[in-house]
Amino acid sequence: MQLFKCGRCDQVLYFENTECVRCGAKLGFLPERVALSALEPDGAAWVAHERPGVRYRFCRNWEHSACNWMLPAEDPSPYCRACRHNRTIPHLGDDARLQAWRRIEVAKRRLFYTLLRLRLPTPTVDSGDPEPLSFDFLADPADGSRVMTGHDNGHITIALSEADDPTREAARVAMGELYRTLLGHFRHEIGHYYWDRLVRDAGEAELARFRALFGDDREDYGEALQRYYANGAPEGWQDTHVSRYATMHAWEDWAETWAHYLHIVDTLEMAAAFGIRIAPDIADDPAMEADISFDPHRVADIGRLIEAWLPLTYAVNSLNRAMGQPDLYPFAIAPPVAEKMAYIHALIRRAGRLPA
Repeated sequence: MQLFKCGRCDQVLYFENTECVRCGAKLGFLPERVALSALEPDGAAWVAHERPGVRYRFCRNWEHSACNWMLPAEDPSPYCRACRHNRTIPHLGDDARLQAWRRIEVAKRRLFYTLLRLRLPTPTVDSGDPEPLSFDFLADPADGSRVMTGHDNGHITIALSEADDPTREAARVAMGELYRTLLGHFRHEIGHYYWDRLVRDAGEAELARFRALFGDDREDYGEALQRYYANGAPEGWQDTHVSRYATMHAWEDWAETWAHYLHIVDTLEMAAAFGIRIAPDIADDPAMEADISFDPHRVADIGRLIEAWLPLTYAVNSLNRAMGQPDLYPFAIAPPVAEKMAYIHALIRRAGRLPA
């Protein structure tokens, strides 16, 4: 994520801002420019400072204070690049569900920001793509059953209960997880979607490369799931996997590693936007230093990302501890995990046609 600037008064803006705190300008996000722009009214439409030659209107979900993304005024869709993937949203007459959905949409837009920056395909249901990307955001039914967050052939379900902080934290503790957030769910589940597109659909040679790193995806998933919940992660899992859950099955190893790759890219971009430099005075150790002055979406060598990421995590984890908070990034990146990330990095760069 990056910082933005108001085109009317130069005030620093953040991704979720909908109005400039200095000059009061309305703000809208232009996905084709990946930019947050000040707006001027133009009849029933808006003109953006970032692109004055185009008339815009807001996504229909703006009416529910659930989106600040724009689309060209003549676009036939009522929804923006992110919201047109929604298949089911909760009943908005229930205020608690409305608030939960708004929090879900914040995380979803952050996911789509990264997908846009990486130029990954996001086909809609009406695109003719055989496996379009779509979302259901569902509340638990009245019969006491639970909605399960997950992915199935391009369709991602997010349980509305995950937007409730106490409920989500209770689930994190009960399942022995180090990290559980709405954005983390989106990044994990979208990983399953891109496994289908970038690995499964790429043919046997790609599958062989995947299996050499992550394991055999043909292993029975139900049996692997039962084994994991019965026995947990094997001893020494930190030496080969990024999380406990990644040990469950090759698909979950991929999705967890994919999610962590997106964590790294997005956080490094924000660190670069703030001009963060890590250089502890106490030691002259290159492994503890990082000058984060690059765009991580355009870096060809995964090593450069990890070399910057590790010192940044040392710093932010220490800052969190100084405030009595748990580590922001309570994970380690062992060499086999870095190798898996390098594989994902290369696939993404090919899919997005980014320079090698």
